[in-house]
Amino acid sequence: MPKKIRYAVVGLGNLSQVAILPAFAHARNNSELAAFFTDDLVKEKALTRQYGVERSYRYQEFEKGLKESNIQAVYIVLPNSLHREYAVRAANAGVHVLCEKPMAVTAEECREMVDAAARNRVKLMIAYRLHFERSNLEAIALLASGELGEPRIFNSTFSMQVSKGDVRTRQKLGGGTLYDLGPYPINAARYLFRAEPVEVSAFSSSGKDLRSQEVDEMTSALLRFPGGRLASFVTSFGAASEDFCEVVGTKGRLRIFNGYGYEEEVIHEITVGEKTRRVKYRLRDQFAPELIAFSDNILNNTEPEPSGHEGLIDVEIIRALYQSAQDRRPMPLQLTPKQRRPDLSQKIERPPVRKQEPVHAPSPSQ
Repeated sequence: MPKKIRYAVVGLGNLSQVAILPAFAHARNNSELAAFFTDDLVKEKALTRQYGVERSYRYQEFEKGLKESNIQAVYIVLPNSLHREYAVRAANAGVHVLCEKPMAVTAEECREMVDAAARNRVKLMIAYRLHFERSNLEAIALLASGELGEPRIFNSTFSMQVSKGDVRTRQKLGGGTLYDLGPYPINAARYLFRAEPVEVSAFSSSGKDLRSQEVDEMTSALLRFPGGRLASFVTSFGAASEDFCEVVGTKGRLRIFNGYGYEEEVIHEITVGEKTRRVKYRLRDQFAPELIAFSDNILNNTEPEPSGHEGLIDVEIIRALYQSAQDRRPMPLQLTPKQRRPDLSQKIERPPVRKQEPVHAPSPSQ
């Protein structure tokens, strides 16, 4: 096994260009950017030169490119509807898979990805970057410490103004607010409560917004957890930018501002009794830690956290929420609980990346 894992990035959209590609510089001790897959010749020419990548390939050359460039791992950054196909194809080629969230569009697709990885003895990790991020892990540790008492209530708002025609608004590509924004509050509620929901309810709305005629423009969700705990959140593609969550315990409250994003400083506001303290976390590279951790999993033959099981649970919840909104009734859940959840031992810190001007890849927000 080499000391560095050779990666191919599959898909060169905005996220890849502004965050993932530059993150390889901070993961260079065990991760190497070796190839691209794209059908955009302008992107190919500009980014191959910028990053000194050896080869780039078309999507139709997927298996050929993996073999020819001796790729050991892929980072899949494609529309949600394509995650399963390329993850399974990579696994069948004996290549490890790091896949952006949501893991896939249906639970069945997620299980296909897990089965393909197991069958071919390759690693599968879902790109929950917050599982390695200091502010997030310290929030988990704070709740586990008991300072806020027993966590009882989770509440969150995650919204943005999505640009017209963005892939997030197209149903056939796996668009929708729960698929794009929903994994953040869903995952946060699960790891902060350290449990899985047993029942969910949701309402979706599209209104007259022409950007969201194929998918929901806004969804409000309620998740019931064991012990009578409740988590609620709203996701929206048609509201001002908001990134907020809070946990209320029997003794105190934690408010987190900018906790889901990767382009602003995170602020914790902790209140116990009449005393409130604020903790500010400087901007960091949140994508290099994923690469570092996944490469370590491959090199040391250890199981990734977050795993395919993590991604599967969130997609099962998303599907149940959409079904609830459609049927106008609560949906019971029987989820296989995780045995391992993120903690401070997973913290990896790297400085922020340099700001990049994307090529043929506009921002998803207005």
